[in-house]
Amino acid sequence: MQAHVYSAEPMPSRRSGRPGASGPARPLAVAGLCVLALVLVWVIASELPAGQLRDAAALRDFTLLGQPRVDAVANFLLKLLEPLLFTIWGALLVLVAVARQRPRVAAAVVAVMALAPLSAELLKPLLAHPHASAGGVYVGPASWPSGHSTAALALVLCVVLVAPSHLRPMLAAAGAVFAGAVGVSLLILAWHMPSDVLAGYLVAALWMALAVAVLRAADRRWPARFPI
Repeated sequence: MQAHVYSAEPMPSRRSGRPGASGPARPLAVAGLCVLALVLVWVIASELPAGQLRDAAALRDFTLLGQPRVDAVANFLLKLLEPLLFTIWGALLVLVAVARQRPRVAAAVVAVMALAPLSAELLKPLLAHPHASAGGVYVGPASWPSGHSTAALALVLCVVLVAPSHLRPMLAAAGAVFAGAVGVSLLILAWHMPSDVLAGYLVAALWMALAVAVLRAADRRWPARFPI
């Protein structure tokens, strides 16, 4: 009779998937790309005259969309991100994460929703620079990056992080619309330059990428009951 030979090598875990697929390497790479993109946006918006003129021209074009009803909607969207309401949204997300038995995700939400807007506000005076003006539309020097666009995307990314996996695509799509609408609102009302809004998105993405990297590293070191 033919003998059956069994390998002593353990079967790969379903949870591990492809090598490095669930580790911190990819989110860290995303964080690095965000840093590079922030530097690039900063250089174009502050150091290149052609970039400054295009930034100003784009802002002027957005302000032409303004009218009473549009301005009312824009102001409503921005009020949703005022400090008190933003704190309430964050607290609700933390409660959802805790209810879903994901304390690490709850901690990540606190970190992202606190550090992303804070870093944006700290960068504004440090990187203040004069903006070009187009059509009489002017934004003050201490505006880069936008705190509102940072808060909007940070909120959206935290919602996606907390949500069950089957709901994430739908919530990500709806959140992208919301964050985009906030950015457009800032431009219509001439609160920020387009480069400010883009930089705000990148700051939020940077902090979320770092948070996911920490979560994945923690899951590898101390496996969680419900990994992200």
